[in-house]
Amino acid sequence: MAPLAFRHAFTIVSTAALCACGAPAMRGAPPDIDSLTATEAAARLCGGTLSSEALTQAYLARAKSRPELNAFVTLDEAGALKAAREADQKRAAGGRCLPLQGLPIVVKDNIQTRGLPTTAGTPALKNAVAAADAPVMKKLRDAGAVLLGKTNMHELAFGISGYNPAYNTGANPGVRNAYDSTRMAGGSSSGTAAALGARMAPAGLGTDTGGSVRIPCALNGCASLRPTVGRYPQAGIVPISHTRDTAGPMALSMADVELLDRVITDTPAVTPIDLKTVRLGMVPSMLDNLDADTRDAFEKAMGKLKAAGVTVADLAMPQLKELNGKVSFPVAFYEAYDDLVAYLASYAGNVSIAQVAEGIVSPDVKGAYQGLVLPRKLPAGPSSVIDSAPIYRAAITVDRPALIRLYATTFANRQLDALVFPTVPHVAPPATRESSSLENFLLFIQNTDPGSNAGVPGIQLPMGFGASTRMPVGMELDGPAGSDRRLIAIGMAIESVLGRLAPAR
Repeated sequence: MAPLAFRHAFTIVSTAALCACGAPAMRGAPPDIDSLTATEAAARLCGGTLSSEALTQAYLARAKSRPELNAFVTLDEAGALKAAREADQKRAAGGRCLPLQGLPIVVKDNIQTRGLPTTAGTPALKNAVAAADAPVMKKLRDAGAVLLGKTNMHELAFGISGYNPAYNTGANPGVRNAYDSTRMAGGSSSGTAAALGARMAPAGLGTDTGGSVRIPCALNGCASLRPTVGRYPQAGIVPISHTRDTAGPMALSMADVELLDRVITDTPAVTPIDLKTVRLGMVPSMLDNLDADTRDAFEKAMGKLKAAGVTVADLAMPQLKELNGKVSFPVAFYEAYDDLVAYLASYAGNVSIAQVAEGIVSPDVKGAYQGLVLPRKLPAGPSSVIDSAPIYRAAITVDRPALIRLYATTFANRQLDALVFPTVPHVAPPATRESSSLENFLLFIQNTDPGSNAGVPGIQLPMGFGASTRMPVGMELDGPAGSDRRLIAIGMAIESVLGRLAPAR
């Protein structure tokens, strides 16, 4: 199959069907979407100083002006404008303003949205139109959000580069970095992060199994939350691993992340915490393999946090790498088979896992499915494999519980709010087929994967641009299980010290 065979599968749902509705055109200067956050937009929409239609038109225009980023699989122009006009009409009628009333958002294309395909970035699911929203999406829609479209992703969420030849709008394959389209966007929630960095939307949803909302936000200058596993409903989302998967909000600021998380979980609002009460831990192994830009940005950011009153304690977690290795691949590769079979049976009964695997166009994902997922195997050396079932059972019954205990005892014994570290060791590399190599995969999940396997929450926020590359660099904080709201409050306070990144140009 030619690499760009599915290039034209990208869809823009036209506005032609709306032309007879008589809705007023946007008046006056368009909104300044380069500086507007989701929180600010929501306040202005409810206050009547900004119309959802005008805001939606501005984001749609931006999205259509950057086809080289390959950020979308489906841009639902007609549906978005219809929903925006309805939001404006409801506000004008004087009803209660919903928390996200008229706020445009984007959603990763492995999360079901009614009436639109949920492709998971793979050709076999290009016609899998969802009858209903996934519960996590329904929460946002019920709160008034306007869906701009479905964002592109690493195929089947099985990677960290976003280099996916299946659905492309530009001349070159794969989702591209908003700050430099020759560089990797990260993954697997690639399109959502690229859309945020390019200001095609102020907020959105991704999913995260081993780093997939945090890695692309680190590379595209956005903020995100991987919630405690199980805190968000996972129905209606194309899975990898029920043990590890979670949806997560991605946005331009930590206040935006707080807003989306509050809506999804029906929890009270939180405000920035006093940083003088915050105690963070640093594990030396999480500072391995850093490039010069990342190391410099992290050292400067930590200096600012210490000056703001944050207590930082150095600590060792000597079992971390060993335990994580016993959990990571064994759980993901084993559960990927059964979980995808169950999803297809519920939502795409005419498509089998064999058909999905046959249609995969990304070489790295194709190799993983054919060599490991379908035959239920795990690597045993450079050229051999072994049955995955006994290793999986040990991972679930022995090794993952030990990893969870390691995190819990470390947080408790050292009285830590979170561990702090660079989200990824390097700034975005070139967007080539090599960005999906196993070596690159292991490098970029070095710091995000352990907390994922322990099921703890993690936030990503920008900490600056690389001094030499001028590419975004990200900081992560992983907290104790269930500490999501406090972690977000810490992130909001840290953001006030480090600042937010300027938009991509």
